[in-house]
Amino acid sequence: MTIPRSDRPPAGPAHRADSWRPHDVFTVLDVGGTTLRTGSYDPVTAAVSRVRRVPVEGMARHPEDSVAGLQRRVVDQIVHEVGRHTAGTAPRAVGVAFAGPISAGGLVLAAPTVWGRRGDPLPLGQLLTERTGVPVVVVNDLTAAAWRYAATETEPFCLITVSSGIGNKVFRGGEVLLDADGHGGELGHWVCDPSPGAPLCDCGARGHLGAVASGRGVLAAVRRAADADPAGFARSRLAARCGGRVPGIDNPAVAASVREGDEFTTQVLRGTLTHLAQAIGAVFTSVGVCRYIVMGGFALAVGERYRELLVGELVRLGCFGLDADAVDSMVSLGEPDDDHGLIGAGRLLADRMSRPSPAGAR
Repeated sequence: MTIPRSDRPPAGPAHRADSWRPHDVFTVLDVGGTTLRTGSYDPVTAAVSRVRRVPVEGMARHPEDSVAGLQRRVVDQIVHEVGRHTAGTAPRAVGVAFAGPISAGGLVLAAPTVWGRRGDPLPLGQLLTERTGVPVVVVNDLTAAAWRYAATETEPFCLITVSSGIGNKVFRGGEVLLDADGHGGELGHWVCDPSPGAPLCDCGARGHLGAVASGRGVLAAVRRAADADPAGFARSRLAARCGGRVPGIDNPAVAASVREGDEFTTQVLRGTLTHLAQAIGAVFTSVGVCRYIVMGGFALAVGERYRELLVGELVRLGCFGLDADAVDSMVSLGEPDDDHGLIGAGRLLADRMSRPSPAGAR
């Protein structure tokens, strides 16, 4: 598989192949809207170890900060975590999977789940290279995750994450479908509800799929439903988990209630999945990809029941030319862990670092 132009690190001294040896272990990070993960990636075994998880120093922890302030916090946090992970010794190379569209030079164009409103683009690759003094590759988190699945997937596929937000990447013909500025693969910002009172997305717009069907979106929908139907909520397993208090509802409680078959919570989730199913149907009918892998903290927390409900909505809405059995077989869950971005960033980094420098690069 080749990495698309929009996700290729720039050529230059920090990316020369002769700075890398096949037995080196890389430091890899996955920066999401909620959690920052750091680990070591061994290119020989294609495995990660020593994984540490901490809350991201983004808008969820500092809601009053400006975009610029949050950007500084996140950059500082990444540098700190790299130093902590390597005990102050400079790593051989660093790979970063980041929750946002990334341009050709490692420029973060937006990060709705990390710092919300769209501020100035952040040259994350350049900043991290300067501050760590080692080769750094920064790519979109789903582009990175796809490198994990590309090792086993033989057909074109669409990778979808349902976590703090929603994102996707379509891989076909050995590359991700993106343009040079990183546009594409942001299904979470498709407008699925054009009404004036539609849920507010982290990016500041209303009615985006991520605002409706992400983990944060589902949580907000469940709380609204509990407020609107207090009697139904009081009878639910969800209420028992939350002490009967709407403010006590959280995503783990929502996921557990759905797994246990709680009808109140399941109905709310099914309503949000209608929009996700419509989005998948549009991808299917427009580009003909017949393989969909669903990952992300919220979807995987609900587990197989999430897949069943999503397939049910796809069957109900219809995928032109496919019967129910075909629809069922085209959707699967990702691996039951949260190492997708770490493993993918490691695979990508090993591939990038092993390639000869372009002619003229120094």
